[in-house]
Amino acid sequence: MSSAVENTVISAFTEDQVRRLTGISQRQLRYWAEGKEAFFVPSLIFREQGVPEIKLYSFRDLVCLKVLNALRNEAKVSLKELRNTKERLAHLGDDMWAKTTLYVLNRRVVFDNPETGEKEEVSTGQGVLQIPLEVVAGDMREAVRAMRESRSESAVGRIEKKRGSANGRAVIAGTRIPVSSVQEFYRAGYSVEQIKLQYPSLTKDDIRAAIDYKEVA
Repeated sequence: MSSAVENTVISAFTEDQVRRLTGISQRQLRYWAEGKEAFFVPSLIFREQGVPEIKLYSFRDLVCLKVLNALRNEAKVSLKELRNTKERLAHLGDDMWAKTTLYVLNRRVVFDNPETGEKEEVSTGQGVLQIPLEVVAGDMREAVRAMRESRSESAVGRIEKKRGSANGRAVIAGTRIPVSSVQEFYRAGYSVEQIKLQYPSLTKDDIRAAIDYKEVA
């Protein structure tokens, strides 16, 4: 496992889970994530030769995307304006959407700069719609909890392989999270509790089942 992965807390969510939790369509997620001018790329991408790549989003991604949904799909801010905002705030890091208080007027973005404490305009305009990021993060945690509880009890702690799903790889039942992803964290020295922090949608039984799972030859 690369040092970049080891030092990053990753909560893994599939495109379908992200769609349900953020309100952003799968088509829009893919449009934002692909191409030379990709706007928002998920934190975790699995690539294996000969099979399609698997994209997984972190909890931080979810919070950022919830804010972006409010900006793009509710406040109707143009993608061009959002790209300008991203470029202007690039120095704040990949989680700029989650840690910056944002406002909107006339479909233009205004922000509170956390480094200077000053309110700065990305484009001309006045702030009228504040997006309360702390509430967004709290609501997202509650949404994740509800989604986890909605899984069938029979799926908890069970591994499954389905033709046409996750490229036929073993996944934790009721999710598309590859067993190999959990095992990789375990081999890197993560405990069950630490792995659960990485994958909050999983139970400890799920994680133990993934750790103990062995492919049948």
